[in-house]
Amino acid sequence: MKKVANMHKDMVKNTLLFLSTMLLATAAVANASDAKIGFVDRERIVRESAPAKRSQAKLEKEFSTRKAELDKLQKQGRDMDATLLKESVTLPEADRMVKERQLAQLTRDFQRIQREYREDFTLRQQEEFVSLQERAQKVIIDIAEKEKFDLILQDVVFFSPRVDITDKVIKALADK
Repeated sequence: MKKVANMHKDMVKNTLLFLSTMLLATAAVANASDAKIGFVDRERIVRESAPAKRSQAKLEKEFSTRKAELDKLQKQGRDMDATLLKESVTLPEADRMVKERQLAQLTRDFQRIQREYREDFTLRQQEEFVSLQERAQKVIIDIAEKEKFDLILQDVVFFSPRVDITDKVIKALADK
């Protein structure tokens, strides 16, 4: 948990540093009369780009077996609970207690496996996201150099569609 908190602090600090740098750069570039500014919508890249879609499909395939096991365990628990509820009146006390313990154990196992699944899936999702960001960053820099942009921004409150180069980035990512 401490590691996650430190990562969050670092991310916030880096984001603030990046934003303040961008504000200064934007102010400097805005003073230049022939400045060429672009904008990239990072969320659209994550949603719409071919590599993002491939990553999502890859993750779903990678985790499909574990997901199926979880679904099977969940169904087993529901079935056991329904059977116990139905038979609880007619079962001897000792048998009922055994079945209740089995159900409790199954529930604990399910929750543990589900938690591990979520943690592993989230970790892999983050790895794929970082890889996509790195690729997108390279594409953005290539576009900026080829088309002679002075500044390309991400994560802004407002932008004009005429400076939005997100479609170019998505297309370039699909070509790679």
